[in-house]
Amino acid sequence: MSRLLAIETATEACSAALYLDGQMLERFQVAPRRHAELLLPMLDALLAEAGLDVRALDAVAFGRGPGAFTGVRIAAAAAQGIALGAGLPVVPVSTLAALAQGGLEATSLAAVAAASDARMGEVYWCCYRRGEDGLAEPLQDECVIAPEQVPVPADLPPCAGVGSGFATHGEALARRLGERLRATDPQALPHAAAVARLAAAALARGETVPPAEALPVYLRDQVIQHPR
Repeated sequence: MSRLLAIETATEACSAALYLDGQMLERFQVAPRRHAELLLPMLDALLAEAGLDVRALDAVAFGRGPGAFTGVRIAAAAAQGIALGAGLPVVPVSTLAALAQGGLEATSLAAVAAASDARMGEVYWCCYRRGEDGLAEPLQDECVIAPEQVPVPADLPPCAGVGSGFATHGEALARRLGERLRATDPQALPHAAAVARLAAAALARGETVPPAEALPVYLRDQVIQHPR
């Protein structure tokens, strides 16, 4: 059993969750560009509701991306600061995996194709299957790629498509998935509660890092374009 504080700010949604030995408390708000303003009050409210000091936790988890550059950095910085101050390890969790976890919990299908809009005509992409424990297991490496070129695993079962990538590039992704695609939720966003569920399993496997190694994952090499 474990106690985790989880953070997810890689998209327009800002969320925080407290996982207490299988029980979950969560704060979630769609609030573009307000993550830095909302996150710490959310975390404080969760700890106050549970009557816990952060030092009573086992770890801090965060959605490490891929996602919006600023949002991913906010999550990483918050996780680093809290964990360093409380002497806790950190569990980085893929934001695409958290998106997929939410998709699996919303459907009876055995797999999910997670696609977030990466701008510049691309999507962040990865396909997942439902593990025996109900958690999302990746079927491939996550990538940033044009929607017309997304790789589809040969062993992908009938799946749901989730994420903003299906809102902006739904037709191209549907063509790539073909008959495997049985449902879509283009409005789906990753939740800190999903980060917490995945992190609890990772913590049980000993998959933690020191705060200084809790780094964002962008996938795209060039995250900032400088004018010539």
